[in-house]
Amino acid sequence: MLPEAKLDALLAHHASLEAQLLGKVDAETYVKSTRELSELAPVVDAVKAWRAVTAEIADIEALIADPATDADMRAMAEAERPELEAREARLAQDIRVALLPKDAMDERSVVLEIRAGTGGDEASLFAGDLFRMYERFATLQGWKVEVVSASDGTMGGYKEIVADVQGRGAFAKLKFESGVHRVQRVPDTETQGRIHTSAATVAVLPEVEEVDVAIRNEDLRIETMRAQGAGGQHVNKTESAIRITHLPTGIVVMMQDSRSQHKNRASAMNILRSRIYDAERQKLDAERSAERRGQVGSGDRSERIRTYNFPQGRVTDHRINLTLYKLPQVIAGDALGELVDALTTEHQAALLAAAGVSA
Repeated sequence: MLPEAKLDALLAHHASLEAQLLGKVDAETYVKSTRELSELAPVVDAVKAWRAVTAEIADIEALIADPATDADMRAMAEAERPELEAREARLAQDIRVALLPKDAMDERSVVLEIRAGTGGDEASLFAGDLFRMYERFATLQGWKVEVVSASDGTMGGYKEIVADVQGRGAFAKLKFESGVHRVQRVPDTETQGRIHTSAATVAVLPEVEEVDVAIRNEDLRIETMRAQGAGGQHVNKTESAIRITHLPTGIVVMMQDSRSQHKNRASAMNILRSRIYDAERQKLDAERSAERRGQVGSGDRSERIRTYNFPQGRVTDHRINLTLYKLPQVIAGDALGELVDALTTEHQAALLAAAGVSA
């Protein structure tokens, strides 16, 4: 059964927001209320539809139970009832999922970090493939991707790449991508056709604002230096590179991609906030590991989560035992959404089960 009192409160809150917007409100309140209304709209529509179907089922059952109902009318009602009951069950499940507690960071943009792991040059090439996969997926969602820093591989791809993925709901869709991604394929440099196994690590961190993480100036060691690598005279003359160490956690962020020290510092602080928040989040998750067992992923960066097998054209997500035989479409970013949706559904099912509700 759905919590009727909670549904009544939800509908009342939705109505009050609509009434509020009919009056005079300041710009900030207008934006906030409009956003909340758009978020509530799908579940409010589902609640209204569910109640309408429930009422229709009650009417049909009364009709069937009434001795005065003729045989033809009763037969029509009995034929219609299963379809209505199936629709009621679907709407009820949609409402249960919508009422699940949301991750506070779900609506945030993300910092995406990809690092080549075991496998040398092939791992760097794979890291490049993964970045392009996420870049294409982000484009399909209408998000904006901006590379913050990159260390190129010797044969292509990246030893490491960090990017901002700007878009509402980015963390909700990408948070289950954190972990070790493994690739099995024949490298271009392999003359005897042997399959090599390489890996890359992906970290998806919610973009954190200053109010989310308190960082004291005395906890920071900030060093400036000349940028290393390509850059001509600018590299030799300007100390634009910056390294920030957060002393309590030992987290270090180095940034040198911009010629502006101010921009490098801002980027480094943004990433530092996300990493500190993520470290605290992982610590809390580890403490709750017994409760979280069975949910999708632990957030552990060392957890092997997915294998991309090129010879067989398949992608397997090990957490939910899902295999798709459409590797080219997944690695191109076009079919990544199928994995994302499956992981989200499994996570919701785990939350529903934990709440004692049958999925």
